[in-house]
Amino acid sequence: MGRRARERRRPQRQERGGGGGGEQAGWSGGYPEIVKENALFERYYREQAVVPAAEWDAFMAALRQPLPATLRITGYKSHAREIRQCLKERFFAELRGLRVDGQEVEVPQPLSWYPEELAWHTNLSRKILRKSPQLEKFHQFLVSETECGNISRQEAVSMIPPLLLNVNPHHKILDMCAAPGSKTAQLIEMLHADMNDPFPKGFVIANDVDNKRCYLLVHQAKRLNSPCIMVVNHDASSIPNLQIDVDGKKEVLFYDRILCDVPCSGDGTMRKNIDVWKKWTTQNSLQLHGLQLRIATRGVEQLAEGGRMVYSTCSLNPIENEAVIAALLEKSQGALELADVSSELPGLKRMPGITKWKVMLKDGQWFEEWKDVPLNRQTQIRPTMFPVKDEEKLKAMNLERCLRILPHHQNTGGFFVAVLIKKSPMPWNKRQPKVHQKLPQRTEDAEVTTTNADDGSEDTAEEPTLAENEESKKMQESQNSDTEQSKKGGVCGPPPSKKMKMFGFKEDPFVFLPEDDPLFEPIQKFYALDPSFPKMNLLTRTQEGKKRQLYMVSKELRNVLLNNSEKMKVINTGIKVWSRNSDGEQFGCAFRLAQEGIYTLYPFIHARIINVCIEDVKILLTQENPFLSKFSSETQKKVKDMAMGSIVLKYDPDPEKPDELQCPIVLCGWQGKTSLRAFVPKNERLHYLRMMGVEVFKAKRKEEESEGKTEEEGQYGAAQTEEGMDVEDKEHDLVTKMEAEIGEESSHSPVESSAMEVENKIEDLGQLSKNNNNHVSQESKDSDTNDVKD
Repeated sequence: MGRRARERRRPQRQERGGGGGGEQAGWSGGYPEIVKENALFERYYREQAVVPAAEWDAFMAALRQPLPATLRITGYKSHAREIRQCLKERFFAELRGLRVDGQEVEVPQPLSWYPEELAWHTNLSRKILRKSPQLEKFHQFLVSETECGNISRQEAVSMIPPLLLNVNPHHKILDMCAAPGSKTAQLIEMLHADMNDPFPKGFVIANDVDNKRCYLLVHQAKRLNSPCIMVVNHDASSIPNLQIDVDGKKEVLFYDRILCDVPCSGDGTMRKNIDVWKKWTTQNSLQLHGLQLRIATRGVEQLAEGGRMVYSTCSLNPIENEAVIAALLEKSQGALELADVSSELPGLKRMPGITKWKVMLKDGQWFEEWKDVPLNRQTQIRPTMFPVKDEEKLKAMNLERCLRILPHHQNTGGFFVAVLIKKSPMPWNKRQPKVHQKLPQRTEDAEVTTTNADDGSEDTAEEPTLAENEESKKMQESQNSDTEQSKKGGVCGPPPSKKMKMFGFKEDPFVFLPEDDPLFEPIQKFYALDPSFPKMNLLTRTQEGKKRQLYMVSKELRNVLLNNSEKMKVINTGIKVWSRNSDGEQFGCAFRLAQEGIYTLYPFIHARIINVCIEDVKILLTQENPFLSKFSSETQKKVKDMAMGSIVLKYDPDPEKPDELQCPIVLCGWQGKTSLRAFVPKNERLHYLRMMGVEVFKAKRKEEESEGKTEEEGQYGAAQTEEGMDVEDKEHDLVTKMEAEIGEESSHSPVESSAMEVENKIEDLGQLSKNNNNHVSQESKDSDTNDVKD
């Protein structure tokens, strides 16, 4: 560390170690208070008139207040109603009349515009929730339920774009800039609106340019246990065209819905990212405008006709918002239109988009038209940043249909949303079929490059020469032969081409099980799987050696995987449905059920199902390895004639007993000689107990105190959770901590320091993953051995 850096840090140390602060010093962390003032910010937005003059003081006052905590109940899960009732009757009731640091806690209220009271907000900041002893029980509930995927802590305004997409279960969806993944989770929920359909026809492809943030995205998506999500790693502005097999013919994949939540300056997040106050300049918006336009352009290119794309930012700046939309509409030549969504989300207070704005440099110099910009500034300022001068064109764009969410209207962050409908192909794509026949690969590449120009110009690709044609044909044929060979083997590996080389961790291939694989027959026989079970959708991540885990994807995602492995970097897809148990073969099946995928598998299983009463469920979830004698006589009879091994434990609610839990529960378990146990992750176990009215707050403390004894005994520690055989659990705590620090929704802002901190932590996560890989095999064997010992 240099001398100047040491001098800068010295006063900070003195402030932290000054003493006398007591509890208040602990709350503030000893850091100097950031002054929430920025003269340039106020001057800029006063001049742009994005806020009515009479509301300016209220707007600035709201920006200086901390952002309230908001949470969303996962809507597609059958337990949503029970969680909502639990929140209202138990936790919210206990908050009534409570005072924290002299401030009265307001009872959380539902967001009026979110359907079915599934989103709530409170005046409690995230900092107070974490630190206050009076709120420890409520905070523990939120953390635990978030890990289970039953609750998402997400900023209120970030819930809006997925709702305006109007997703149906059959829709093919692309989330272009998806990390950290709270909006992606909403999209997955909407796909699974029909709980009786384990495999919706639609899917979500969630993309992010940052390889490290993709793993945070995977963590978010895996909480929802869906076979219809794929996480990929590409630059959104040049994300490749994918192909799918339709009745034996290759066709380009066009998406029914696209979420385009682009990187932005993030000045709408000042209430939670207070660094924005001192770092804000107009330069951020000027630098991001071109990228935002390129991403949005690439999005509408891949949108199906009649499809809907939502463009959103957490910025208030018209350069990042209306200017991008106006440029996109102008270059589309009528192929796109802004949808009127004024009647959607009733109760949401919004402002219309603006039609007049100016461009300002960071030194405060204003420009009203492109012709006023001097030559030496024309690299920073582009023509597409200015409003359209032609009044008729401007009126036809209907920019007032855009949505602006201001912080003081409903105590939220600032946000911008525009909903676009594609009426016809983009004008530069209309010549595509003719050129596509001549040179498939070159056309695709040319299409991406020519439409990604900063100024949005529509360049025409040069005609390739005969020699180029022949050479590219040979390359294409060799690539196709390699692809076909890998497809025949059901192997979908990372892209082989040098030009597609990505930075980041090396990914294992996705290997689909062949139809005649001898591995599947004993599984099918042991669990009496229905003939309709889609075994072709089973895959592993191991090309050689013993297969330890079996994953499952939907039929549609299988189609995408098999036809695009050479051009797409897939980070993760599928849910785990079976795990190898080394001692299980002696009981007829080497694979036991995985809790992660049990709700997907259950409709196809016709054997080894034990229906249990609610008292039995409580025993299974509160005791480590209970003897059969502790269960009801009915359960004992069912187990008596059943062979040892993996089982399904099913609880069906009794409508005649409304006081009991009124949602079904499906658990994975193991039947031993004299005992019965459930393989359920810790947080999911606590979730079910809460829903049954069992107090788990004190029980959790006792459990933590007894962890040391349990480790010493070491008899059942390896099998405490169903996920004991995965490295993912070793990463779990680090990812959770990282997720809490990054917040519910990232603005992808270049001025946010938290993004750098998260990246450093993810590097630690990657190293931890590599170190743990060496130990997985032995731990798995230990876990498997404990599975069958009583």
